[in-house]
Amino acid sequence: MYEAHFGLREPPFGITPDTSFAYACNSHQEALNTLLVALRNGEGFMKMTGEVGTGKTLLCRRFLGALDPARFVSAYIPNPYLEPQTLMFALADELGVKLDRGADQHHLLRELNHALLDFARAGKTVVACMDEAQAMPQETLEALRLLTNLETEKRKLLQVVLFGQPELDQRLAQESVRQLRQRITFQYRLTALTVAEVEQYLAHRLRVAGYRGSRLFMPAAVRRLHRVSRGVPRLVNIVAHKSLLLAFGEGVQQVQPHHVRSAAADTPAAASMPHRWWFAAAAVVLAAGGITLAWMR
Repeated sequence: MYEAHFGLREPPFGITPDTSFAYACNSHQEALNTLLVALRNGEGFMKMTGEVGTGKTLLCRRFLGALDPARFVSAYIPNPYLEPQTLMFALADELGVKLDRGADQHHLLRELNHALLDFARAGKTVVACMDEAQAMPQETLEALRLLTNLETEKRKLLQVVLFGQPELDQRLAQESVRQLRQRITFQYRLTALTVAEVEQYLAHRLRVAGYRGSRLFMPAAVRRLHRVSRGVPRLVNIVAHKSLLLAFGEGVQQVQPHHVRSAAADTPAAASMPHRWWFAAAAVVLAAGGITLAWMR
């Protein structure tokens, strides 16, 4: 709705993990480098954790996109809340391997082993990425560990990357999964953006979306945006989008602190703000701009 007003080709602050908008902040670049180094070392398990909204799925997609298809075969499981056998079928489907649907877990494991050996003979490394791994049932974690037992004398046949929220660390701290925990040789914890990174992040996404004008978010607005979002990229996107909507409703070309304050007041996950006059003010502004409140939700 505001693209033409600000000279944009597309909305700059969507909350879907679009790699074309990926911003290589220090935390994300270090995490990606860690994954690529671990992959070259042939480790069985890697772990990436981060709070909700810090960009784990985006990092996962960047990692998969960085793999040379001539050397790697990848599987992406977005929701690993699966029974062990269902996980094996999901992995097989991702890898293009046909398994006997009536086989028990022992035979499924053997069939997968044969398929992984075939990939190894062809000079391919198999990588499986498990998103939202904190939701994985205990027995499925154990089945995954058994899969990483498959190896030649030189290397593992399957390398696994676990992407999850901090609760994943709590799961792995349990005594019952100590064998899996000991196999995690590379790990990284994603952190929030700094104030300087939020400013660069905003400029980057606006530039990708086609913006070529002068500074759109004023320095004070950036500082407030960092404070209310706590540097979490998803919250930065949500509050920045609403701030642009408010600036558009007022017919102005720059986002000021009061736009961010009002946008944050209507965002439950954002840090609480002292002024709660957002609803009445927004109704007046949006009515003047011909915008419905439904778009704000």
